[in-house]
Amino acid sequence: MTTTEQKLLTADDLLRLDSQGVRGELIRGVLCETMPAGQQHGEIVMNLGGMLVIFVKPRKLGRLVGSDSGVWLERDPDTVREPDIAYFSAEKVPPGTLVTGYSQVPPDLVVEVRSPSDSRRAVNDKALMWLRYGVRLVWAVYPDTRTVEVHREGHKVIVLTEADTLDGLDVLPDFTCAVSEIFDL
Repeated sequence: MTTTEQKLLTADDLLRLDSQGVRGELIRGVLCETMPAGQQHGEIVMNLGGMLVIFVKPRKLGRLVGSDSGVWLERDPDTVREPDIAYFSAEKVPPGTLVTGYSQVPPDLVVEVRSPSDSRRAVNDKALMWLRYGVRLVWAVYPDTRTVEVHREGHKVIVLTEADTLDGLDVLPDFTCAVSEIFDL
């Protein structure tokens, strides 16, 4: 009996594939292709991303990136994940720093919006993964229930409804937005 070993890809391979129109993430060297998540998903990402840009940019607090930028989390084998939104503080990525390729430092904040193909467990697993890699705050956004789960290392998950206010806590002090605004399409 023979077995076929799968060739593990590197972060550089993933960048080359992207230039050929292949979109995905790399999980321990294995390509996991991603598909567009639809209009509602995109509008939610833009709503929350826009609110974050309006808060972060004028204060020069750091950088915000969207899902196609990628974050390199592990090497040999390589893992590159793409959060829907990521915030890197100015302390982690100083102003004027040119980052080519994938970020090699974990963000301070990650936003994951549940795609139609994602299970709740998959989104929760992503949130836990981000925390394991040093992300301080993860917001998991659920369009179907119009809720946001707030994940922090060492804390219970907080579930916010449309009647609540999302808070940047110690990662983005003074940032707040009504959860209902995130889903205002």
